[in-house]
Amino acid sequence: MTTAAIIVAAGRGTRAGGEVPKQWRQIAGNSVAAHTVRAFRAHPEISQIILVIHPDDHEFADPIEGVTLVHGGATRDASVHAGLQALRADDPDHVLIHDVARPLVSDQVIHDVIAALDHTPGAAPALQVTDALWCGADGQVVGTQDRAGLYRAQTPQGFRFGEILSAHNAHDGGAADDVEVARATGLDVSIVDGDEQNLKITTPGDFARAERLLLQRQQKNKESRMDIRVGSGYDVHAFEDGDHVILCGVKIPHDRKLRGHSDADVGMHALTDAIYGALADGDIGQHFPPSDPQWKGAASDIFLRHAVALAGERGYRISNVDVTLICEQPKIGPNALAMRAALSDIMGLAVDRISVKATTSERLGFTGRSEGIASMATATLIGA
Repeated sequence: MTTAAIIVAAGRGTRAGGEVPKQWRQIAGNSVAAHTVRAFRAHPEISQIILVIHPDDHEFADPIEGVTLVHGGATRDASVHAGLQALRADDPDHVLIHDVARPLVSDQVIHDVIAALDHTPGAAPALQVTDALWCGADGQVVGTQDRAGLYRAQTPQGFRFGEILSAHNAHDGGAADDVEVARATGLDVSIVDGDEQNLKITTPGDFARAERLLLQRQQKNKESRMDIRVGSGYDVHAFEDGDHVILCGVKIPHDRKLRGHSDADVGMHALTDAIYGALADGDIGQHFPPSDPQWKGAASDIFLRHAVALAGERGYRISNVDVTLICEQPKIGPNALAMRAALSDIMGLAVDRISVKATTSERLGFTGRSEGIASMATATLIGA
């Protein structure tokens, strides 16, 4: 099944004010029409877009990509008819007809209208009227109107192409929308759920609301596309004779030290591997081979600084890190804040984004027997 879209943009939009018709006014970084076209161009079920414009509006419409421009008529239904005639050569199965002044139409509404056409010749989104309705005259309430069965019509209004083309060919003109044209020739039209955000820009105040909603949607889309990576690291070092250990960059007096090719900072090693892991770029041993004598006794901040710099080069910023030291001795708690501060200086990361904590293995295994210290670390990277 193929589905084309006709976006009606030939009107003058005088009620909205402004120096140009409302569809060409700028909101959220682009014209109203460009936002509306983008909604349909991004939808996978739409194969073709006809943008029906006033003959005087080419300077605004020509830069919009992915559309076929067609000149409209003096009325809305005449413009729709022109768009339908332009589609005759392609003969799509379905066509959606949409008001250009509704730039916030959602993927879900478009999908629901198309899906409904599998079992009905016409379908359109609408919202049931929930407010009380009054009749008024001269600024006074003169009566009420029963709201039962009343709906607020929206677009896109969808139809089987051949049937809506025939309906427009037979219509005398003057219809409020395409549902009216369809029903005039006996076509059934089903109602699908509309969307409160699918507003039609009509008055000057509508521009601010539409822009706010568009900016919120753009931010949400940006966040949904955000590249977030998480890596984990694990390291172990055994004790040997000595008088201190170095953990997360802090020298702590102890009756033994950790054995390793470098300074054996088990916490910093695990954290470095976590960053490499998030980048899918090996581990600390691949970047700084222990077989290379230049790294003998090296300070581990060299390794961590390299991992942080590599993340930046790849277009990532480090959001937060978490290091867990597993040991019976020495006590980590009294030194945890100093460790966080040391890592902050090395990484250029705020202290409140760095966690250092400790646990024991309940005297089980090599850490429980105080034969060494293990460390686990996690790092979260976000595409910059």
